[in-house]
Amino acid sequence: MTVEWGTPAGRAELAVLAVHGRDQDPAFMRATARRLGPAPVRFFAPEADGNTWYPLSFLEPVERNQPALDRSLRVVDACLDRLAQDGFAPGRVVLWGFSQGACLLAHSVLTRPRRVAGLVLFTGGYLGSAPLPPPDGGVLHGVPAVVRSIEDDPWVPRHRVEETAELLRRAGAEVDLRIDPGTEHVITDEACATATKLLTTAAAHASGGPGRRW
Repeated sequence: MTVEWGTPAGRAELAVLAVHGRDQDPAFMRATARRLGPAPVRFFAPEADGNTWYPLSFLEPVERNQPALDRSLRVVDACLDRLAQDGFAPGRVVLWGFSQGACLLAHSVLTRPRRVAGLVLFTGGYLGSAPLPPPDGGVLHGVPAVVRSIEDDPWVPRHRVEETAELLRRAGAEVDLRIDPGTEHVITDEACATATKLLTTAAAHASGGPGRRW
């Protein structure tokens, strides 16, 4: 099931693929979207079976989260294909995830990259116990990416967020990384404000408006 909200599809400059975390659902992403400022975008939020995209910690070896991980990566691919059929080519799609959703999107974009309009990764990183190589071919060149986390988050260590940001940079993305002090698994107001800036700038770019991409 995919939940939609926001600007009507026919008037939206961008689509946002909003991917929830473990034990959450699209309603969480919709509630969080209310913290973002207005932007001409339509949100599309898939729901994971059992409200989880894979069973174990994202720091476990990848094979321990199979086959659920591959199924969930195929959900992301299918959503992007559907959005393309609805008129939102990947260059008009921003990927936004929180927690397990951010991990899934980070892993997707680093292991099966497509050029998208932007990335918003709140408290997450690529999956696995081994380092990932950066994508080849410069597919992410110039793609704006907002990466946010909390210093002592109970589930997502700082080093994995930083490693993920560095891989995105090496793949050509324009990464804005910030890790705030704290111990809670939360999305800050600053993270929401910066994500809104990305959305409005990317929407202007998609409509052919002036200004930098990011």
